[in-house]
Amino acid sequence: MSERSAQPKTVLLRRGEVHSPADPFATAMVVERGQVAWVGSEGAADAFADGVDEVVDLDGALVTPAFTDAHVHTTATGLALTGLDLSEAPSLEAALTLVRDFAAARPHDRVLLGHGWDASRWPGGRPPTRAELDEATGGRPLYLSRIDVHSAVVTTALLDMTPGDLDAGDAPLVADAHHAVRATALSAITPAQRTEAQRAALAHAASLGIGTVHECGGPDISSEDDFTGLLRLAAEEAGPRVVGYWAEQDVVKVRELGAIGAAGDLFVDGALGSHTACLHQPYADAAH
Repeated sequence: MSERSAQPKTVLLRRGEVHSPADPFATAMVVERGQVAWVGSEGAADAFADGVDEVVDLDGALVTPAFTDAHVHTTATGLALTGLDLSEAPSLEAALTLVRDFAAARPHDRVLLGHGWDASRWPGGRPPTRAELDEATGGRPLYLSRIDVHSAVVTTALLDMTPGDLDAGDAPLVADAHHAVRATALSAITPAQRTEAQRAALAHAASLGIGTVHECGGPDISSEDDFTGLLRLAAEEAGPRVVGYWAEQDVVKVRELGAIGAAGDLFVDGALGSHTACLHQPYADAAH
């Protein structure tokens, strides 16, 4: 490899629409050593054409600064990307088939993780029973969050792993019961699975033009190890910058964990689909 090819490229992008407060009519830009070196008009770009390593014709495309996603649960997002996706399942029977296939494809996972089911879209309108999930997984631990992530259905094996005396009925678990089974499921994943999920989430963010994510961690969302591991991963590897918030009022702990503030998810919201939103009148399909 020549010395020139080993160096970062200088690239001229032209014939586009460059979003820049410095020049609202810019159509071209030069990137040098990974940084924006110049922004200006198409006519002025001619002066750079012979001195760059590459010229990219934008053909009218829009160029913007990287975006910031101000509320992210990185590991959970990554686990949704690498886990079972039920968002397109057209029926309960189809969802159970996907669960069965997923369990067979991942025989070594300590706990099976999935997301995205919505019984309101299915004929019959009901979520899977615990017995149906036990059968589909062969009795293995399984956590399936609803599409709004405010409730979940689980198998008996995951309930048995969860401390406390939880309601073992067939209704989706909500509030404290949901937080308990989610914490158990997430604590069962290996460090390698967690890192894989975090990398997947950050790579997906980068593919969408997101350059910074605000991780909203907390004791009911993930874990301290998850939070510090993510900050360490982001600092060591190329990818979006991660700004961390921790949802506790213990400012000393917040600082020790490397968060920049005590913020994030403090759980004052709810979801209509999971029946956890506070209404002035009872739900049409529930008595509370």
